[in-house]
Amino acid sequence: MEKDLIEFIARSLVTEVDKVDVTTIEGDKSTILELKVAEKDIGKVIGKYGRIAKAMRNILSATSDNSGRRFVLEILD
Repeated sequence: MEKDLIEFIARSLVTEVDKVDVTTIEGDKSTILELKVAEKDIGKVIGKYGRIAKAMRNILSATSDNSGRRFVLEILD
């Protein structure tokens, strides 16, 4: 569910929708979501002063409260 949510948000922000890729790395108590987008769309996903990235991380933290797992979002170059 969280992977789909981050993918949906990223696809709505970028111009090259085909290049959006979210991979998950499962741990014991946490899950890392790695977001890859086209090089020219990285700024759109991060946002001015990192506000969009912070908002996506806040959404993930809200979903982790319900499930008991911790989700970490990493935006890769």
